[in-house]
Amino acid sequence: RCSERLASVVARLEDLHATIRTHYYHPRLHGSFSLKSVLPALVPSMSYDNLAVQEGQQASVEYLRMVDPATPPEEREKIRQDLLTYCAQDTLAMVKIREKLLRRAETCRA
Repeated sequence: RCSERLASVVARLEDLHATIRTHYYHPRLHGSFSLKSVLPALVPSMSYDNLAVQEGQQASVEYLRMVDPATPPEEREKIRQDLLTYCAQDTLAMVKIREKLLRRAETCRA
C-alpha cells in the first residue's frame, strides 16, 4: 500500500539540521544552522547567488504568485521553473552536506 511505502521512506529520513546543530560547528556559520549558512561552510563550491529564487520565504511568495489566477500564464511558467531550480538546489545541497559529514565521520573513526 501507498501508506506503507511512505512510512518506510519516513523511517529512513534523518534531520541533518539536528545532526549539524549537535555535532558540527564552523565559525562561518555565525551562530546559524540554516541551510544557507551551513552550505558555504561545508560545500563552498555551491551557492544560491545565481538563482532567481534564493531562499525559502521568497519561494513561498513566488508560489503564491504562481497559483494566483491573475498571474499571466507565461509568468506562472517562469516562476514554476525558478521554483523547481531552487528546490533542486536545496536537494543537491542536502546530498552534498550529507556526503561531507559522512567523509568527516569516516576520518574521525580512522
